[in-house]
Amino acid sequence: MIQRLLLPCLAIAAFVFTAAGADNSGVKLTELPDKVRVEINGALFTEYCFKGAPHVYFHPLIGPGGARMTRAWPMEDVAGEEHDHKHHRALWFSHGAVNGVDFWAETPKSGKIQHDELVEVKGGAESGVIRSTAKWVLNDEVVLRSENTFRVYARPANERLFDFEITLKSGDKEVVFGDTKEGTMAVRVNESMRGVLPKKPSEKAASVGQGQIVLSTGDRSSGKGDDKAWGKRAAWCDYSGPVDGKTVGLAMFDHPGNPRHPTWWHVREYGLFAANPFGQHDFEKKPAGTGNLVLAPKSSLTFKYRFYIHEGDDKAAKVAERYAEYVGK
Repeated sequence: MIQRLLLPCLAIAAFVFTAAGADNSGVKLTELPDKVRVEINGALFTEYCFKGAPHVYFHPLIGPGGARMTRAWPMEDVAGEEHDHKHHRALWFSHGAVNGVDFWAETPKSGKIQHDELVEVKGGAESGVIRSTAKWVLNDEVVLRSENTFRVYARPANERLFDFEITLKSGDKEVVFGDTKEGTMAVRVNESMRGVLPKKPSEKAASVGQGQIVLSTGDRSSGKGDDKAWGKRAAWCDYSGPVDGKTVGLAMFDHPGNPRHPTWWHVREYGLFAANPFGQHDFEKKPAGTGNLVLAPKSSLTFKYRFYIHEGDDKAAKVAERYAEYVGK
């Protein structure tokens, strides 16, 4: 009799446990007053932050084994981190010359990228998506509008994969994306992944200087301050280095349908990692304005990128093969 009573109870308990487990699987998105929280299989991955800063951004990016892939500052003050370039907010998209306005820096004269609307916030067993709109503003004038799509995939614990797509829209006037190195699709990696030591290295920064930057072309910055990958064109770039004693990496893929593919890379050994299709003057020492791109009135321009966060360096993570998967080769 006792066994008969126990069996239904055990079945109910098993159902509750399974349902609870199902709740933590896949991608969960939670809307909050100032951000959207992104969790993968019950663990924080990132947050889309749209208040309290001159531009929208994603912070942090958490990789394999809980490794923080991005610098904490200026969102958080963590011992051992440099306080340079306060506009380097984890992961973001901006540019230093849009109709002559600097949307890259954070100065009193800079433009601001302001969140406008959450169009779609939807989690799921295999992926989750955040669709949002923003306006690029100087004083009260809207210089440009953008539609952003962030799509993240439920992956095994040893990797993270997400896509970022942005459509830039002009109004009644043309928009000129100016020829400057200061841009554009960007990440500021964890301080411990740097290829060069900070100016005031701390005891916690003992592993700094081991970071590696590799391009699809084979160009490589060696961790000695040579920045040999900077300003080169390539289909993808991978930035790897130690975090908490383990080598991890972040690869950015430039979609072959993007304007001016393969992009130039504004990637530095101190931690800046950016794809910039507008900086030809700086990267190739061409006449000023060579890299300008003009968007006609009431037109649009779309850029697509994939990000692959992985264990090990580019070879161990088979970055080249993953790029080929991305472009369907």
